Parts: sequence; structure tokens; C-alpha cells
Amino acid sequence: MEQASSASPAVVGIKRALPILLGYLPVGFAFGVLAVKNGIPPSVACAMSVLMFSGSGQLMFAGLLGAQASSLSIIAAVGIVNLRYLLQSAAEAPWLTGLPRLQRFLLGLGLTDETFAVHVTALQKGWARNLTTLFVCNHLAQLGWVGGTVLGAFCGGLVHDVRPLGLDYALPVMFLALLVLQCVSRLHVLVALFTLLLACGLKYVGMTQWNIALATIIGAGLGALLVSRRERHE
Repeated sequence: MEQASSASPAVVGIKRALPILLGYLPVGFAFGVLAVKNGIPPSVACAMSVLMFSGSGQLMFAGLLGAQASSLSIIAAVGIVNLRYLLQSAAEAPWLTGLPRLQRFLLGLGLTDETFAVHVTALQKGWARNLTTLFVCNHLAQLGWVGGTVLGAFCGGLVHDVRPLGLDYALPVMFLALLVLQCVSRLHVLVALFTLLLACGLKYVGMTQWNIALATIIGAGLGALLVSRRERHE
């Protein structure tokens, strides 16, 4: 356990980041390859990983750009996908109370699903908040993502046929992984299935590009309503 360990805060941060880094390298590589394959210059792909640092958002951007979606559709879809960071920030905020605004801002720049999970889990277990640990973990995680992107963007061209690698499935696999992690109750599963069926239904009746975004908004709204009603009854 980190709390009982005599390791320095930096070493604790490295230990937290290592599993994330090992996961980010291959997915970052996949993004780099897909980005270049879909017309994004390698330098721009790398800049996205440095400045945007949103795995699902970047993969969605590359996928929609390759599908020749409109700029408005891409902006809306990526924006909706990244809305979860607002909820994660709100959940993490109580643990960061008392820190200067600049430090909280810098910690927010490194917020991802994975860093949020490891930090909040540690804090909930009573482990002491340490800025060195938090920043080391965040920076190493992003280093893995950027490193994977650089390899994919600049060296992915050496792989003449990416289909055997399954990189075209990186986007749906990323979302499936996020979905599984968030389905922690029967209600979550039901809302996810409803949203899936609604998105498929909207596409079947002729709605393209916006079907997923609209289904996500309706599904999330329904889930929030059901949770609110359940809490009132309890």
C-alpha cells in the first residue's frame, strides 16, 4: 500500500503511472497511425496529444475526419465525449480544496479517466494528498500517450497494411472499455443498452453523424432522471 510504503512521493507517482503508461503507449500508437492515415499531419497529431490529451476525443476526431464528417459534427461529437471531464473534475475537487488555483488548473490539465481513477481511489482509501505524486503520475501518463503518438505518426508508415493490427478498431474498443468501466450497476447497463438501441434506431430512420450525439444526450438525461427519482424514494 502506498500509505504504508517508505517510498518517496515521486516513486509512488511512478508506481501509479506505470500501468497507465503501458496502456497508453499502444493506444497512442494507434491514434498516431489512424491520424496520419486519415489526413492529419504527424506534427499536428503529436501537438494534439500534447495540448488536447484526450484519448477517446482524439480517436473520435481522427475517425470522423476520415469519414469526412462536417466540422460542426466533429466539434459537437468531441465536445460531448469530453463532457465527462466536467463530472470527474467536480468529483475530484473536494480532495483538492485549499490548493492554489494555478495548481488545481495544472492538475486538471492532466485529468483523464485513468489518472482520475487512480488518484481518487488512493484518496478515498485515506492516502495522503501529495502534489509530487499527483504531478509525476499525470506527466508520466501523458508522456506515454505522447510517446505512442510520436511512434505511430512518424513510424506507422513503415507498416504498409495496418488492418492485421486491428488499429481500425481502436476507436470502438476505446469506447467499449470506457463503457464497461462506467457500468457499475444495473441502471448503468440499462441506460447503456437504451442509448445503443436509440442510436441504432436513429441511424435506421436516416439520421447520420448526429445519431450518436443525440442518443447520448437523451440516454444521459434519462439516466440522470432515473437516478434522481431513485434517490428521492430512498
